[in-house]
Amino acid sequence: MTSLTKSLNIEMLENYSKNEDGVIYQVDKNPIDYDKEYVNTRYVKYGELPTYMAHLRLGNIIGSLSRVPKSILDVGYGDGSFLKVCSNIIPECYGYDISTYPIPEGCKQVKSFLDESYDVITFFDSLEHFEDIDFVRDLKCNAVCISVPHCHYKNDEWFKNWKHRRPNEHLWHFDKPSLKTFMHRMGYELVSYSNVEDTIRKNNKEESNILTCIFKKVEV
Repeated sequence: MTSLTKSLNIEMLENYSKNEDGVIYQVDKNPIDYDKEYVNTRYVKYGELPTYMAHLRLGNIIGSLSRVPKSILDVGYGDGSFLKVCSNIIPECYGYDISTYPIPEGCKQVKSFLDESYDVITFFDSLEHFEDIDFVRDLKCNAVCISVPHCHYKNDEWFKNWKHRRPNEHLWHFDKPSLKTFMHRMGYELVSYSNVEDTIRKNNKEESNILTCIFKKVEV
């Protein structure tokens, strides 16, 4: 897949740059392995929080779209908490993940997220892990929900110490303007944005931690 993203050649922390959308990205990448061990390490320590988060995420989608999705695909479904909650009210639930983690009962695992059409496609803590993100223009759906770490870039020193920088794991870093600009270039318009996940995932002393945006496909 050929990336259409252009660098602005802005001097930043070594091995990082900012593209035409204002998205900060890691230039030379050596992505880590995403397997069962990664998923287990990430989710087991959170106990019941992923289930609470799943209800929060689904409620935000329904509220923003003013309807219950007819079908949903969760890209990077991890431990399956979100899909498990979705399966209670959404007729068709699908999941994609590069790990072979079990998918909840009643949901279907897909090998590609670009082949079929879905009402809503979600990227919760997953878009920033892809080497190339211009595939978003090829998604077949009516709406996309994206949750990513909220990057409040101030200077290189701040960015160097930011907890979500995570070289070779988080490859793309967004704030609201850059995510909106990127998605507009991909053919989507912003429906809603919030830091709703901060009710669970934020230290009171921090600035907004997680950025959540919902977009609708622009009719051509």
